[in-house]
Amino acid sequence: MLSKRMSFLHPYVPGEQPKDRDYIKLNANENPYPPSPEVTAAVNKFLSENPEKLGLYPDPDSGDLRAEIAAMINKTGGVLSRTLTSFSSGSDEHSIGAGSIECASCVPSEKDKIPFTVFPDMIYTGNGSDEVLSFIFFAFFDEDRPLIVPKFSYSFYPVYCGFYNIPFCPVPLKKDWSVDGEKMVFEANKTNSGMIFANPNAPTGIGLPRSLIRQMLLAAPKDKAFVVDEAYADFGGESCIPLLQEFKNLIIVRTFSKSLCGAGMRSGYIVASPEVVRAVTTVKNSLNHFPVDAVTQVACRAACRSAAYYVNCAKALVEEREKFTRFLQDCGWEVLPSQTNFVFAKKSGVSGQEAYRKIKEDGILVRIFSTPGIEDFLRISIGTPAQMLALQRSMEDL
Repeated sequence: MLSKRMSFLHPYVPGEQPKDRDYIKLNANENPYPPSPEVTAAVNKFLSENPEKLGLYPDPDSGDLRAEIAAMINKTGGVLSRTLTSFSSGSDEHSIGAGSIECASCVPSEKDKIPFTVFPDMIYTGNGSDEVLSFIFFAFFDEDRPLIVPKFSYSFYPVYCGFYNIPFCPVPLKKDWSVDGEKMVFEANKTNSGMIFANPNAPTGIGLPRSLIRQMLLAAPKDKAFVVDEAYADFGGESCIPLLQEFKNLIIVRTFSKSLCGAGMRSGYIVASPEVVRAVTTVKNSLNHFPVDAVTQVACRAACRSAAYYVNCAKALVEEREKFTRFLQDCGWEVLPSQTNFVFAKKSGVSGQEAYRKIKEDGILVRIFSTPGIEDFLRISIGTPAQMLALQRSMEDL
């Protein structure tokens, strides 16, 4: 009864979602802070004043949302943790999760300034970055040549290769656990193939500088898609958005799930050339003409208008990440240098399973992987200071 295609499927396994106990969840790279108060206010207003709109189809092209995303990128440069903010009088620039933050302005740091204006026709929105990635795989990668991916990266990439019957070539990381850009370009040129990688990478947390990625783009096939997944860029990476002016085959994938505190809203987007956006829109319209629901569009528009709030969230998580990294190092753990909202760490003499079980017994969930080569690492999402203190107490005697 099953189709032959089913034999190619190897489903993604997400972080544990327990129902039997109220755990501290540090295993899914979720943001521990709630969305901006403007988001909840906008959703409540929409539902109370326009309930009939739940019975109507939403804007199929998410036009207003695309405009808000473009405006947010132009204001921040694509890296919230380095965005400069100027607050109006009476506001508390350090408050997170309580009360509204009125921001006079958000300005990109010198490092993140974009040398052109990002327009709405350079934005595509979908139901989370996973759906966006699926459409990219369908639109730009074929069955007749391998897709070039890092050996250790987001584990959904091989899943989609199986779903679309696309062969893939896993490229080992360097000894320092960073993506080997030179080797990936070499493999891409051997078969005239496209490539995809997360930057900063997951689960390692290590990012490549934009200058190195530019060198990769110069050397890689110009007629094949070059996809950079920037799910974690807001926590200290270098966005490749400034490179879009120079490279039409560059596709950047981003999400509301991490730095914008919106994993429950399921919204992701592409920043790319208008030609790329039109191609992905064609795929979308061949599957689901109405991908982003009305409530999510309202919530995400409000999130984009609340950039200052999310700047504070990102800065707070980066600060907590650095404190936790120092704690682990003081306890004898090997911690990879992270530019994300998680750390990737292991301790000599302690197996990943052993550490995971001990921490879970104390009511905290972290992530382990069964993949040979990284099975002794823990991937630990950064939570609130109180959550991280509880974790430190659990890990002190590991």
